[in-house]
Amino acid sequence: MSSATSKNAAAPAKRKKPFYRSFGFQITIALVAGVLLGLLARQLGPDAEGNPNGLAATLSTIGSGYVTLLRTAVVPLIFLAIVASITQLRNVTNAARLAGQTLLWFGITALIAVTIGIVLGVTIQPGARVDAGQLTPDVPSSVGSWWSFLTGLIPQNFLGLSVSTSIDPETGAASSSVGYNVLQIIVISVAIGIAALKLGKRAEAFVSFTESALKVVQRVLWWIIRIAPIGTLGLIGSAVVTYGWEKLTTLLWFAVAIYIGLALVLFVVYPVLLKTHGLSVRQYFSGVWPAVQLAFVSRSSIGTLPLTQRVTERNLGVPREYASFAVPFGATTKMDGCAAIYPAIAAIFVAQFFGLELNAVQYLLIVVVSVVGSAATAGTTGATVMLTLTLSTLGLPLEGVGLLLAIDPILDMGRTAVNVAGQALVPTIVAKREGILDRELYDAERSGDPFADDSADELETPARA
Repeated sequence: MSSATSKNAAAPAKRKKPFYRSFGFQITIALVAGVLLGLLARQLGPDAEGNPNGLAATLSTIGSGYVTLLRTAVVPLIFLAIVASITQLRNVTNAARLAGQTLLWFGITALIAVTIGIVLGVTIQPGARVDAGQLTPDVPSSVGSWWSFLTGLIPQNFLGLSVSTSIDPETGAASSSVGYNVLQIIVISVAIGIAALKLGKRAEAFVSFTESALKVVQRVLWWIIRIAPIGTLGLIGSAVVTYGWEKLTTLLWFAVAIYIGLALVLFVVYPVLLKTHGLSVRQYFSGVWPAVQLAFVSRSSIGTLPLTQRVTERNLGVPREYASFAVPFGATTKMDGCAAIYPAIAAIFVAQFFGLELNAVQYLLIVVVSVVGSAATAGTTGATVMLTLTLSTLGLPLEGVGLLLAIDPILDMGRTAVNVAGQALVPTIVAKREGILDRELYDAERSGDPFADDSADELETPARA
C-alpha cells in the first residue's frame, strides 16, 4: 500500500451537516414562510385607524432593516472591491487579454438577452393586452438620459456622496439623509485602482491596506448574509402585503413576458453556453445557486457581491486573482435581467400601450442602449433609470414608466437573480477558455452550504463551499 493510500485511508470522513443547516434550505423555508405570513397579514387588514396591523408592520420592519444593512456596506464594498480587483491584475498572466475577454462575453450575453426580450415583446404584445382603465400611473422618482448619464460620471466629491435635507410641512422639523452615486464611486475606484497599478512597488502599502480593508468589510457582509433567511421572510412577506396579487394580475402579460425572458436566459442560454464550453450545467447551478437565491430576495447585485465572488471561486473554480476582478466588475456592469430583457420588453410594452409603432431603427437602438448602457443600473435595486434611459433614447412617453412601477419589486427579484447568475457565468466561461479554470473544484460535490468551511482564515485559504 502506498503512503498516499495510507494517508487517505487514515483521514477521517468528513461529516455532512444536517440538511436544515443548508443555506439554500433555510432561504427556501423563509420564502414559503414569508408568503404565508404575508397572506395572513393581508387577510387581517389594517387596524381601526387605517394603519398596518402588527404582523404587517413587523414584516416591513424586518425586510427594510435587512435591506438597510446591505446598503450600509455598499459604498466601502464597491470602492475596496474595484480598487483591489484592478490591483490584483498585476498577479494575473495576460491580464489585458482576460479583461478584454470578460468585456466581450458581457456584451455577447447582453446581446442575446436583449434579442430574446425584443422577440418576446413583439410576440406576446403585453402592452396591447392591458385595459388602460385599470392602471393608475405613478410618477417615476428618477429619469435617465444619455446626457445625465455622462455628466453623472463626473464625481461631485471624493466618495460620490450627497446629502439631502427635507422639512416636514406640519412640524417644521428638518431631516437629512446621505445618498450616493454608484457610477461616481465606480469612476473614483477605477481611477485609484489604475493609479495604484501603475505605481507598482511604491503603492504596495496602499494595496495591502486596501486588500485587508476589503477582507474586513467582507467579514461584516458574511455576518449580514448569514441572517439572510430572516431578511427573506420579512422582504417576501412585506411584498405580499403591499402588492398582493391584484396589481400583478393587472399587468399579468407583462410580468409573464419578463419572467419567460428571464427563464430562457437562465435555463436555456446559460446552459447552452456552458455545454458549448464542455462544462456541466448541473455543477454550475449547484455552485451558483446560493448567490442566485440571495439575489432574488435582496434585489441587489452589489449586496450579493461577496457571496457571488465566493461561489465563483470556491464552487466554480475560477482563480481568485481573476475572480476578484471579474465578479466586482460584473456586479456593476453585467445586468442581463435589468439592462437587457427588462428594458427591451418594457419599451415595447409602452409603445404598444400608447399605440405607437416601432421601426427597425428603434429596435436597433434598444439593442445598443441595452448593451452599452448597462452601467446605468450600477448594481442597485430597481431598473427605473435604465428604462427611462431607453424610453428617452427612443422618444417614447416617459409616463409609461409609471405604469410599471406597481409591480417593479416583484419583477426585480427575478431580474437580479439572472444578473447574478450571469456575473458568475462569464468569469467561468472565460477561465475555461483561457485554461485557468480549476476543474477539480468545478466538478466537486457540493455541500450545499457556502459557509461550510467558515473559519478564521476563510478569506485566505481557497476551499470549496
